[in-house]
Amino acid sequence: MSKTKEKSVLTPEDQERVERYLNRPNHQVDRKPFRPFLLLGVIVVVLTALSLFSYAIAWMHEVV
Repeated sequence: MSKTKEKSVLTPEDQERVERYLNRPNHQVDRKPFRPFLLLGVIVVVLTALSLFSYAIAWMHEVV
């Protein structure tokens, strides 16, 4: 099956109401830009901390 682009089913008046609703100030949220390297750094730090924690538990129980 091929997907076809659907035409808008809203009337122009309804579309205008939707646009006005979405452009209200409470729907406009300022966000900081996404920083993928910060996320990667946090993931690495958390994984390292969990690995060290599990190694310490294994060492205390004389598994390693």
